[in-house]
Amino acid sequence: MAGKSKYTFDSKIHVYRAIRRMTQQELADLVGVSRQTIMQLERNRYNPSMLLAYSIAQVFGVTIEDLFEFREA
Repeated sequence: MAGKSKYTFDSKIHVYRAIRRMTQQELADLVGVSRQTIMQLERNRYNPSMLLAYSIAQVFGVTIEDLFEFREA
């Protein structure tokens, strides 16, 4: 299983964005990434760095565990 992580995650970023009525672009601007990065995170196609995950959590006032549900693959 070289290169394959034994863990997966589900992003809840879109839920927190909807609650705040925030666009992908607005969130991207706040955390310093592109809108495409936010889109890929929301579709679970991109693993964020710890710094990015922390930055997004700070925007919403939640923990990283609130934003991402981790489980074994």
